[in-house]
Amino acid sequence: MPRAERFRRFLAYFTTHFPEPETELHYRSPYELLVAVVLSAQCTDKRVNQITPALFEQFPTPAHLAAASVEDVFALIRSVSYPNNKAKHLAGLGRMLMADFGGEVPSTLEELQRLPGVGRKTANVIVSVVYNQPAMAVDTHVFRVAHRLGLVPRTATTPLAVEKALVRYIPEALIPKAHHWLILHGRYICVARRPKCEQCPLTDFCKYYHDKVRPGLEPIVAPI
Repeated sequence: MPRAERFRRFLAYFTTHFPEPETELHYRSPYELLVAVVLSAQCTDKRVNQITPALFEQFPTPAHLAAASVEDVFALIRSVSYPNNKAKHLAGLGRMLMADFGGEVPSTLEELQRLPGVGRKTANVIVSVVYNQPAMAVDTHVFRVAHRLGLVPRTATTPLAVEKALVRYIPEALIPKAHHWLILHGRYICVARRPKCEQCPLTDFCKYYHDKVRPGLEPIVAPI
């Protein structure tokens, strides 16, 4: 099946059945989303949502976070993955937001990636969700689902290569939504070790399903 046709079917399904997807991270401001996304690296959104209410109560603004010590931050995020590094990143992030950006979350990838703990994926999430720019954040879910569906070539072996391959075929207005569609599909249906193909509405064009499942192979350990 031509790749353009796979994209057409992917977009047709989700625009019809899930037209307004949203992040599952809880936030009330760009600052809160930025902190939550930094915390979510290699950690579940559910865990992040459990700890951020207390964190934002104590540090409700970038100014409060800038005045915090690493130890103060660590005490509130100790249950996430890599809490030591993330505490250092958040304390530094608060200070840089105040010193370099007047307490405002910047709106460009270049400026966002200057912040401690903010890589391209996190920066893409912020410009997409907060500023509605056509940015595609590629996490493990997006990487896996894009390959399994056959939306990207097998030669796309890095997050940046997957990002470029996806945005090539998705209309700019739909890129922020497609990011959520791929993440949520990977989180609940196209899971890493045992994809729930029997529940999936995309099997008619899914490359993984047609190559590995339909011929009778058991999808226990997936290749991506």
